[in-house]
This record gives sequence, structure tokens and C-alpha cells, in this order.
Amino acid sequence: MRIFLAGATGVIGRRLALLLRDAKHEVAGSTRDPAKAVRLEALGIEPVVVDVFDADGLARAVVRARPDVIVHQLTDLPSAPGTPGYAAGQEANRRLRIDGTHNLMQAAAKAGVRRVIAQSIAFVYAPGRAPRVESDPFDIAAGPPRNLTVEGVVALEREVLHTSDIAGVVLRYGYFYGAGTWYDAPPKPPSVHIDAAAHAALLSVDKGNGVYNIAEDGDAVSSAKAKRELGFDPMFRMPARLVEWI
Repeated sequence: MRIFLAGATGVIGRRLALLLRDAKHEVAGSTRDPAKAVRLEALGIEPVVVDVFDADGLARAVVRARPDVIVHQLTDLPSAPGTPGYAAGQEANRRLRIDGTHNLMQAAAKAGVRRVIAQSIAFVYAPGRAPRVESDPFDIAAGPPRNLTVEGVVALEREVLHTSDIAGVVLRYGYFYGAGTWYDAPPKPPSVHIDAAAHAALLSVDKGNGVYNIAEDGDAVSSAKAKRELGFDPMFRMPARLVEWI
């Protein structure tokens, strides 16, 4: 299949690009940075230099790519919790989830795409009996700064799941850990290794529909649905032959 991978040079995107390529998909990967386009091309990924906030430019790029599936792995969180810039990053990521996702879904509709897979998070559920499952409510009563995250996630999922004529798949990831993330080990529940997170997106290209928790086994959330319907394996790690390219 032809895949448009939005955010192909991010921490998940660069892993997923390689997994998709090795699964014999034709991959067009987006980046805002022309310098990173060269690296994508060297890996056999068709580079697309575009800003997701440029709605017209994004639509042209997606139409030109002619994808069967779009995978939305865009994030904007350069600063770790507790460091300068983290608060600003939360607001930037909220905007990306709201405006960026809207632009991407409109581009998908214009291109006639029938399936979109998007990155969400599994740690914005409202307090309640654990483990939380996909039908449980979000913490919409949260105060700042958590409310920014919740608002962004609600908007993202609404766009992906309710755009006409598009089958949406939402992957609610736990806290990432592993090479290239902020943490070497699981920071707190729910957590998921970055390799397993990327692999879940690969599995979703032609499996599943709706919402899935993607996290390791524990008391915080249940990933039983993802294991059952997608074949999600929280212990998946990238093949050694690919690690040097990440």
C-alpha cells in the first residue's frame, strides 16, 4: 500500500518509516526540515517537506502522494517535564493536535483517503476504577496545565474518528521510554517502549477500527483490545539490523 507518514522524522516516525518500508509498503514521509528530507530519501522513503499548519500546501502534498492510508505521528514536545520550555511545548502540542489534525484530515478527505491512523495518549482518562479501558471518559474537568493536553486529545480524536467516509484508528499510547525519548526505563504507568509503539502503528495499517490503548501490562490501563484485534505485543523491539538507522 501507499502510506503517507506525517511526522516521519519524529521519535516514532523514524522507526515506523523503516518498519513500513521493510513490510514492502511505499512510504511518503513528511518533515518540516529540508535537511531531514535527505536522510529520508537515503532510507528509501519519499520525502515530503511540508508544514502541517499550511493547509493548502499540506492538501497538495497529500493529493500528490496518492496514499491509501495516512499515519499521523506528529508531535511538538521538544522539552522534557520540569525543564524550561515544557509549558510552551504543551501549548504548541495542543495546537498541533487541534489545528494540525484538522488540516491533515481535510487533506485526507480531498485525496480520497479511506483510512487514517493517529497517535493519541492513554493517560488522560478521568479518575476511576482501573485498569481504564477505551470506553472510559476523559478527564475533561482537569485544571491547568493538564486541561491543555485533554483539550488537544479530544479534538484530535474527534477529527480522526468522525470525518465522513474515513475509517479512523486512534492509538492511545502510554508514556514513551527507550532510545530517543526522555526516559530509559518505564517512567510510570501506563508506559510503552517506543519500538512497541511504532510496531502498533504498523499493525494498524490493515487491522482494526476505532480506539486502542497501547501500553504495557499493568493496573493503569488495559491493552487487551489491542492485543486481541491488532496483535499488539508490548515486548516488541526493533530488529537489530534497523537500530543503526534510527
